[in-house]
Amino acid sequence: MVEINAPHIAAKLQEVKQLYPWYTTLLEGACIDSWPKLPLLTHDRLLPYFDETELVQEPNWNIYRTSGTSGKRRKAIGYDALDEEAYVEHKVQLFGKLLEGKGLTRALSDMGTGHAAATAQEIFEKLGMACWTIPFQQPVEEHLACIAEHRPEVLYTMPSILDRLVKAAPAGFDWGIQVVILVGEVAAPAWRKRMADVFGIAADDVKDTYGSIEVGTMAYHDAGIGRYVLMEGITAEGVSPAEVGLPDIHLPEGEQVLVLTSFVRRRFPVLRYVTYDIVRDLRSEWIDGRQVTTFEAIVKRIGPELKHGEKISLYDIEDAVFQHVKQADVRVIVEHNQLHVYIDSPQPIDNVLYQKIRSSLHEAIPEIGQMIDSGILEDMNVHLVNLLDPDAVPSLNHQAVKQKKLYIQE
Repeated sequence: MVEINAPHIAAKLQEVKQLYPWYTTLLEGACIDSWPKLPLLTHDRLLPYFDETELVQEPNWNIYRTSGTSGKRRKAIGYDALDEEAYVEHKVQLFGKLLEGKGLTRALSDMGTGHAAATAQEIFEKLGMACWTIPFQQPVEEHLACIAEHRPEVLYTMPSILDRLVKAAPAGFDWGIQVVILVGEVAAPAWRKRMADVFGIAADDVKDTYGSIEVGTMAYHDAGIGRYVLMEGITAEGVSPAEVGLPDIHLPEGEQVLVLTSFVRRRFPVLRYVTYDIVRDLRSEWIDGRQVTTFEAIVKRIGPELKHGEKISLYDIEDAVFQHVKQADVRVIVEHNQLHVYIDSPQPIDNVLYQKIRSSLHEAIPEIGQMIDSGILEDMNVHLVNLLDPDAVPSLNHQAVKQKKLYIQE
């Protein structure tokens, strides 16, 4: 576990107890004499927060909502003025670091709705840049027209939206993009390299960041060390699924559930908060004279509300495909307890290459084999398709810009 500063933890514990009276009930009867004995804030233990925020929303607060879960409940997350200021400042510092020395002046935020979208223009303007925004609900042609009109040098977007833009762009489209900043979804290294090739930029200029509505900005990928680095003011731990109430989930060696404590965020109780994100090789190390927490990759998400299909690693699926093909769009669907991987590639895929891809998918994701062996999933199907053909995969929403996700069909 990452080293904990006792005075800071004591102050954080006192803050949470004062702001959230329901938290104190979690401590009753417990002997809290060490950090690991503080309760992990799992989904069920956070229900009082969501109920309270839904019923009592303070004036002048910004309320953001999660995108929803298989439980179909979009939870309300509150930010007061201090939290909002800290969120913006965190991103100003991070984006300034990611864009340092490049002299770029124009940005486009193609994020849709939500916290990242709502604050993007302010963040880029604080960096002295002009910023335009376009919601992802607009037809993809309008997104491309916005790029052509405003000529942004920086594109701030989600991997699924970027996938859709690249797929829809006409041959020879003049992007003019010099840096892409990603947030919101898994972005495997091979996929980021592919996007860099599309824009004619260095792989390091496709920059991945990691955040959530609950916590704010949490980490970013540092190209210099090839790892994700946690933001200042956040402490991380890795725990097992069993410790967060999911004993039937078994992870490969080196993978853990990420648990965070934030000394910045106040209006959400980030004190041993369980993200349900699985990270690889979480560790503390010294970099440039300071101790930081890093991890290799975010590979998937688990959780009590998620069906078995959502435990599959999109990161590993994409990386396995891109080991064999340079360009491809990948969609993953769990339909009637069967996993389907749809691959659309301009590169010819003969039977030999097809079998290599299929073999790599099985090897890269042991969980798939375990599910198949146990009968939870039927055998995996790998399909070579044209994703723009609405009849190829009828269960996909072909008009949506945001498509990079795992689909669950009953």
